[in-house]
Amino acid sequence: MVDSKKQDELFHAYYQRWITVYKEGAIRPVTMAKYLMAYQWLVKLVPQLKVVELNRINYQELLNSYAEEHERQTTMDFHHQLKGAILDAVDEGLIARDPTRKAIIKGKTPREKKPKYLNQYELHTMLMNLELGEQLDWNWFILLVAKTGMRFSEALALTPKDFDFSHQMVIVNKTWDYKGQGGFLPTKNQSSVRKIQLDWQTVIQFSQMIKGLSENQPIFVDEGQKVYNSTVNGVLERACKKAKVPTISIHGLRHTHASLLLFAGVSIASVARRLGHASMTTTQKTYLHIIQELENQDIDLVMRSLSGLS
Repeated sequence: MVDSKKQDELFHAYYQRWITVYKEGAIRPVTMAKYLMAYQWLVKLVPQLKVVELNRINYQELLNSYAEEHERQTTMDFHHQLKGAILDAVDEGLIARDPTRKAIIKGKTPREKKPKYLNQYELHTMLMNLELGEQLDWNWFILLVAKTGMRFSEALALTPKDFDFSHQMVIVNKTWDYKGQGGFLPTKNQSSVRKIQLDWQTVIQFSQMIKGLSENQPIFVDEGQKVYNSTVNGVLERACKKAKVPTISIHGLRHTHASLLLFAGVSIASVARRLGHASMTTTQKTYLHIIQELENQDIDLVMRSLSGLS
């Protein structure tokens, strides 16, 4: 017999309670923020819907309402964020049948996608247009991300202690909480803790730039300074426009780095390790279009090789 209080519980209230019980302290703050955003949408879209009233029709109507203001992928994410709580409600006997079964995911027409990465010539041209002075600034930050493929938060967390110039590498073992109050945070996953090999030019440049800096303080973040992703993207945008190449984001530099390595013939396994991906599957999914293009080149190479055997 289901408790009468639970029968009267609103869906958004149940979902908020579910987040607190199952997600709080178990997931990263950035992921938690997505669940809390889903909760806010429930309050907005279905303020009076009770958990026990959930069925396939009103759940589909909820998704459809959400999809009116969001693209299909965002609606899919919303669906997945709700589904775990709903399945637990089914297990508790609050809902007779799974209302998420056979849900149809809709969404607004995606906006025109901006270029995700630059080719080798475009990257070289853009880097040539960076205003690299004698002090570390966002121009140097852009150069380092382009050379290493680090995530934005990883590069922000770098301290002089993380550079091992004698072995030509930089150590990634933490991130910077730029979305919160600042300070160091763990990496995205265990695979993100890694050592990235540096070229000699970068070694020479940064060994000079970080001389005399406090070895445990971030080299790109001043104490008490709030860092915004948009600020760095603005510097990068100006460099791209000056170089007359497509405008990409800081995260686009990470895609550019990986793409150039793959086109250069570096193995997927090595690229995955350098990027700090949890598995090669992540790398394959993210760069499928490039891998397919390389496979087509391989087929041409195989056919030419075989034709010479007759």
